Amino acid sequence: MPINKIVPSKRGKSAIAGAILAAVLVGGGSYFVEPERPVAVVLATDTLIKPWEGLVLKSHWDPFAKIYDICYGETRLNGKPVTAGVTKTKTECDAILEARVYNDYYLPLTKRIKGFQSFPVSVQASMVSGAYNFGVAGMVGSRAAKLAVEGRYRQACEAQTAWNKAGGRVVGGLVKRREMGDAQRLGEAELCVSGLAA
Repeated sequence: MPINKIVPSKRGKSAIAGAILAAVLVGGGSYFVEPERPVAVVLATDTLIKPWEGLVLKSHWDPFAKIYDICYGETRLNGKPVTAGVTKTKTECDAILEARVYNDYYLPLTKRIKGFQSFPVSVQASMVSGAYNFGVAGMVGSRAAKLAVEGRYRQACEAQTAWNKAGGRVVGGLVKRREMGDAQRLGEAELCVSGLAA
């Protein structure tokens, strides 16, 4: 269960409205046509993943993982490990992230979680963001996924907050990411409940 009270927010509702508008505009202006950029992908990448992961335009060495990464935490490009001296533009990094989120997280969740695309878009986006951080298998087998399949979306939003540990210990940054965020960034649960009917 969450450590903090989970409540909808104006910034969460605003982010959802902006993502819907962005997806509709790219999709030819129709709300009723599946957009090229699904709303859940736009919302997860722009509102949750990018702000929490941060952007690095020149590959750097991660001493903990003992590996180079670039962009929003990419450790592989074109199937090969990132090496020293690699540079990318923000535009390139954004395209890499969006393709990865769509292909490696959104599509697998739509196939492996029954009814995923019928969930409120805020629930989908929160689950995509969670899967990006702790893995598709973790999300598919989670209590949050089971509750969402049952239509218990508020409880699903709160259940996802359990993924707040590293090395068996609760980590403050993960609590913020999973719950109500901080002054600059929305939390997954905050966004998740902001898209639910009152």
